[in-house]
Amino acid sequence: MENQILWLNRKEVEKLLDMKGTLKVVEGAFRQHGLKKVQMPSKLYLYFKNHNGDLRTMPAYLEEQDITGVKIVNVHPDNPKKGLPTVMALVILNSTETGAPLAIMDGTYLTDMRTGAAGGVAVKHLARRNAKTVGFVGTGNQARTQLLAISEIIDIHEIKVTSASEKQTLAFKDEMEIEIECEITAKKTIKEVCDCDILVTTTPSREPIVMDEWICEGTQINAIGADAPGKEELDPRILKRARIVVDDIGQASHSGEINVPLSKGLLFEKDIFCELGEIITGKKKARTSDSDITVFDSTGLAIQDVATANMVYQKALKANMGIRLQQF
Repeated sequence: MENQILWLNRKEVEKLLDMKGTLKVVEGAFRQHGLKKVQMPSKLYLYFKNHNGDLRTMPAYLEEQDITGVKIVNVHPDNPKKGLPTVMALVILNSTETGAPLAIMDGTYLTDMRTGAAGGVAVKHLARRNAKTVGFVGTGNQARTQLLAISEIIDIHEIKVTSASEKQTLAFKDEMEIEIECEITAKKTIKEVCDCDILVTTTPSREPIVMDEWICEGTQINAIGADAPGKEELDPRILKRARIVVDDIGQASHSGEINVPLSKGLLFEKDIFCELGEIITGKKKARTSDSDITVFDSTGLAIQDVATANMVYQKALKANMGIRLQQF
């Protein structure tokens, strides 16, 4: 009934959300994006300079599925010191027929999962077919879900990882070795981690931390950390060598890995190869050879949130989970 709103808390979302399902709906959302069958304004930001944080709103409409909603999400890098997640979010789903809200759900875990899934989809379509080794720069929640997603896509033989905290690196190693049943090697330097087939960067850096000379031919890079103006993780010279694939050109130009090089004139829009959806739909070919370096610039799209939240909502209805709130 559209006078009721279904509320789903984090524990309920976690029970309903798995990586295989998330990969499927996120890939479908990118496909619709590639077919130009979505409405998705760029993220809107509110900046809280006194608190080193921001708040973002992300609306989207997926026309094929006729689903719509909006995510409200923060990014506060200092939160872990306060016992809070860096990223917290809510997703609201609405009826396209009446506009009435259908569901409100915790979006914190959902954000981690759908971003991880985007990285998995990128690896599926951009990485070399014989890719077996994965390197991680950063060991937060996003590194975890990136690894979960990639492990669903390829047969990983070796994992290397490093972060600013040795303690966190070792904790990530211990947790994820059990999770995916694969040995993980902790490295002291980023350079050591870069000797891999697939490199994943998930840091909040505002200056390049991965240098051009460390990247071998054929590497696929998932650049995840840069999701706001001023953030960057990669040496711009890497981008000049690579086939750059973005999730959305408008959004990536404003807040993705390419935003700083573009603003400095080190990179131009003509240097962007395409959007991921164009490759998924077959409009563009990801690689010309195994020696190509590919970079996926992931800023996180509202279509990923709405598609994933709708899957959670439908599962919740079938499982009779959540609390129904009376709206009027």
